[in-house]
Amino acid sequence: MATLTVSPKQTPFPFAQTAIATFTGKADINFDDAATGISLDIGGSTVDDEEAIVQALAKEAGLADDSSKSTAFFALAKNLRTLAVFPEIVSALDTLDDHLAFRTFLIGHGISAADWIVWGSLKGNIKVLGLLKNNQHSHLLRWFSYFDTLKSTQILLADLASAKANKTRSNKTAAGFALGLQDAVDGHVVTRFPPEPSGYLHIGHTKAAILNQYFAKMYHGKMIVRFDDTNPSKERTEFEDTILEDLQLLDIHGDVVTHTSDHFDKLYAFAIQLIKDGKAYADDTEQLQMREERFNGIASKHRDDSVEANLAHFEEMKAGTTEGQRWCIRAKISVDDPNKAMRDPVIYRCNMLPHHRTGDKWKIYPTYDFACPIVDSIEGVTHALRTNEYRDRNPQYNWMMEAAGVRKVSIWDFSRLNFVYTLLSKRKLHWFVNEHLVGGWDDPRFPTVRGIRRRGMTIEALTQFMLSQGPSQAVVSMEWDAIWTTNKKIIDPIAPRHWAITKEKTVPVTITGGPSAIEVKAVPKHKKNAEIGEKKTVYSSNILIEQEDAQSFEDNEELTLMDWGNAIVRSKEVDAAGTITSITMELNLKGDFRKTKKKITWLAQPTPEHPLPSVKLVDFDYLITKKKLEENDNVADFVTPVSEFKEFAVADANVLDLKKGEIIQFERKGYYIYDNEADGVREFFKIPDGRAAGIASKAGPPAVAAAPVAAPVAAPAKAAEAVSPPSASSMYTVEKFYGNDVIPGEASKMYKVDSIYKD
Repeated sequence: MATLTVSPKQTPFPFAQTAIATFTGKADINFDDAATGISLDIGGSTVDDEEAIVQALAKEAGLADDSSKSTAFFALAKNLRTLAVFPEIVSALDTLDDHLAFRTFLIGHGISAADWIVWGSLKGNIKVLGLLKNNQHSHLLRWFSYFDTLKSTQILLADLASAKANKTRSNKTAAGFALGLQDAVDGHVVTRFPPEPSGYLHIGHTKAAILNQYFAKMYHGKMIVRFDDTNPSKERTEFEDTILEDLQLLDIHGDVVTHTSDHFDKLYAFAIQLIKDGKAYADDTEQLQMREERFNGIASKHRDDSVEANLAHFEEMKAGTTEGQRWCIRAKISVDDPNKAMRDPVIYRCNMLPHHRTGDKWKIYPTYDFACPIVDSIEGVTHALRTNEYRDRNPQYNWMMEAAGVRKVSIWDFSRLNFVYTLLSKRKLHWFVNEHLVGGWDDPRFPTVRGIRRRGMTIEALTQFMLSQGPSQAVVSMEWDAIWTTNKKIIDPIAPRHWAITKEKTVPVTITGGPSAIEVKAVPKHKKNAEIGEKKTVYSSNILIEQEDAQSFEDNEELTLMDWGNAIVRSKEVDAAGTITSITMELNLKGDFRKTKKKITWLAQPTPEHPLPSVKLVDFDYLITKKKLEENDNVADFVTPVSEFKEFAVADANVLDLKKGEIIQFERKGYYIYDNEADGVREFFKIPDGRAAGIASKAGPPAVAAAPVAAPVAAPAKAAEAVSPPSASSMYTVEKFYGNDVIPGEASKMYKVDSIYKD
């Protein structure tokens, strides 16, 4: 393996070289404060020229390349590193933006050395980056964001931040994800994710799970998934299965799966030893009285009972006798410590219900506060990651390990993740399920892993968002906009584009000058990403458009029919209610689409040979109407009256090829994820895009759902078969949309597109 040595303090930092090394995996990065420049040790030789390093790693990885074209981009990249004059920066950005208008990458259809060298130059010049972020170069920004949000890039940036912070970290606990773990030794770090098997994972758990896996991989260590199964009253085997499935949905995989119940015998022995050492005692104080005494700093009447008496009571507890069930075991830490977590917490209690793994072997079970630190130590955990809501219990965690005489474990805490209008309480989520206000634990309105994944949240967005939280320790209720915006950046470059027309609002349009017979042509699924493939579009002189579009048309207005060309509105039929019932348009393929204000979607009117599949578009609101429920709030008082909105539509037949869980964009409507099919109708859930209107609470008067529609005329297989293109078109000839140089080499007879590039 090659080694790339670089100083984390180098200015400008060589982002291109380090990013391509991380992306390709062809070189390990050695951050060395003493390094005076960047160098690559590869194949027994050393390369210290920055451009040559990029080219060498690209060649080693077999990345796409075209030396005749890459030379110009390498020269441009070199210029970008030093640009400081505003007009020159804008000119350079304009050139790149124009070049990427119909391209996914700079050269060919794959990532090349040219992409990395240009991206690195943009990243390293703060003035250039600032202008780019002004969002005046949408094509370039889309390309730049793709490389910026790659998982490999995020890992590099985290590693770089960690390297920069290495000297100032000293003995202080790391406060941010990028700073690393205190006293971590590469190859020896062990983290753990310890969910209780009493429900489904939600987005709050997601942060902990992602961080545990992130740090385990960062330090080439391992992560334990441990079920904290110490309460038979709540826990079931089915929840263990679903939690493991939820983790798979997040692409999180523990190196080993364990249970706290694996260690019940050892924990019992430790409890006996604590009693013998005078560090624990038996107590039969009633729960409410115990709570009051702890609050007021009053010692239990049993605090100074003899070791023999305490052991006898513990034996009664273990046997599950009537007398034993009255007692618990408390750690003997403090009576009046200012930190109430240190006031003699309960460490063992009785529970007569059978355990889902150990059956009726045990009648006593350790509390989480006692079991967790000891089991962490036993299982070799080096760093216990947990939310800072447990910070008051950190001294208690350390006391338990010291009292038991086990190896110490470092604690690394982080802020809890809260969202507005969102319930993370298992009890309240159970209530919604039990009241049948949701379809189940995977309801897309639920903050469970299953719910948010079913609604279209990607693993990449979750990971990037959690890692982007940085050093903040503040516990705040966040809006959902940031995480959905992150998700949009990931899905937009790869989501195929389709069309749908709302069924109850369709307007038939007759096109004069259109094709004499129905024609089917292949067009790109995504105009900026050739790799997404092609779809079949049906062209006809009889089409459907939406009522909202029709209402906006002026007489004789010229508009653009997307993926076709311009047309002029010649006549409109309107009924007494003001609803447009039909329109006649004249095709004007010589018209300039850049001069029209309206670009509209449309669908050819269905025929037996070319039916339009029926689809149901579903949008959602928050389940509750209050941003943050207080502890004493009754959740039933804040249930959103209507939180599901359905709209029936017809879509292009290409949606019949989609598989469950695929994400698309219905152009001019938004992003959707295909969920299922019922009675011939395909159901799509709308994915929030982070915009304020999309994430605002819609709570208001109940909406009237549209009536169900009939199934498509033909079965899916038949419909899919029906859109195969005829051998020749009488309307136009279409070359490959992207062609060898992206822009079609021959003009189309259907529409004319002037080149946006200058000779």
